[in-house]
Amino acid sequence: MKTILFSVLLLFFGFNRSYSQINSAADDPLRVIVIFAHPDDGDIKMGGTAAMMAQMGHQVKFLSLTNGNAGHHEMGGGALARIRRAEAEEARKRFGIAEYEVFDYHDAELLPELHVRLDVIRAIREWNADVVFGHRPNDYHPDHRNAGQLVIDSSYMVIVPNVAPDTEPLRNNPVFFYLEDRFTKPNPFSHDVVIGIDEAMDSKLYAMAAHESQFFEWLPWTSHRLDEIPDDSDERIEWMRQAWFGRGVSQAQIAGLTKWYGSERASQFRYTESYEIAEYGRYPTEDEIRMIFPMLPRP
Repeated sequence: MKTILFSVLLLFFGFNRSYSQINSAADDPLRVIVIFAHPDDGDIKMGGTAAMMAQMGHQVKFLSLTNGNAGHHEMGGGALARIRRAEAEEARKRFGIAEYEVFDYHDAELLPELHVRLDVIRAIREWNADVVFGHRPNDYHPDHRNAGQLVIDSSYMVIVPNVAPDTEPLRNNPVFFYLEDRFTKPNPFSHDVVIGIDEAMDSKLYAMAAHESQFFEWLPWTSHRLDEIPDDSDERIEWMRQAWFGRGVSQAQIAGLTKWYGSERASQFRYTESYEIAEYGRYPTEDEIRMIFPMLPRP
C-alpha cells in the first residue's frame, strides 16, 4: 500500500509540479529548445512550427550537436563546418527564431557519451527551457539515434544539482517531445500533436533554402537527383516543396489534426508537422499543450 501511495505522489508532484509555473507565467514567452544531430535537421522536422512559435512570442532555440562537417560529396572538414554554421545562422534569420547554435562534435561520429550529455544538460539549463524537442532514438542515421539518446539521458538530470554543478539546475522538469520520423521498429511514431503549417510553409522552405550545401547539393547527390536542381532561386524552392513535402497528409496525421483542430479545419491542411509526447520529463496537460503550441485553436 505504501508503494502504491508513493507512486501516486511521485506521478502527481513529478509530472504536474511545473504546470502552475507555466500557467502563472502565461504572459511570459515560453522557452523552447530543439536539439538535433545536424544543421538542417530541426529545419526539416519543425521549421514551420518554430517559425509560428517565434512569431507568437515563444523564445525558440535550435541546437545542432554536430557541425555537419561530413555532409558533402566534394568538401568536408573545417571548411564545410564553417559553411554549415553560416547557413544555419542565415536560416535562423529567415525563421525569426532567437538562436541557432552548432556544437563542434564531428558529423557521423556523435556518441551518447557522458561529456556530450553534460553539454546537452548545460544547454537545456542555460536556455532555461520549458519545452525540449529531440529525435527518437530509432533512426537510420547513428547521429540521429545518438542525439535522441543524449536528450533522453538528460531529461531528468537537468533538475539534479550535483550533475554538471557548474550550471544552475532547472527548478522544473521541461516537457519533452519527439520530432517526427517514419520508422516503425521497434515502435512507430505516435502523432500525439499535429500542427497544420500551411501558413508558415513558404517561410519554412525559404529558411531551409539557406542550407544550400545540403538541399541543393549534398542530399540531391545522395539520391541521384543533382541534375534536377534548377538555377533560379524561386524554382529551387518549388523543387524542394515537391521533393520534400509532396506526399500529402497521412491518415495518422489527419487523425491528429482532427483531434486538435476539428474535422472541418483538419481537412483543409496540406502541410503538417507532428510531435510525440516523450515518456520522459513531465507529461503535459491538454491546456499546457495549447500553451506550448499557441497556434492550436482554443476549445
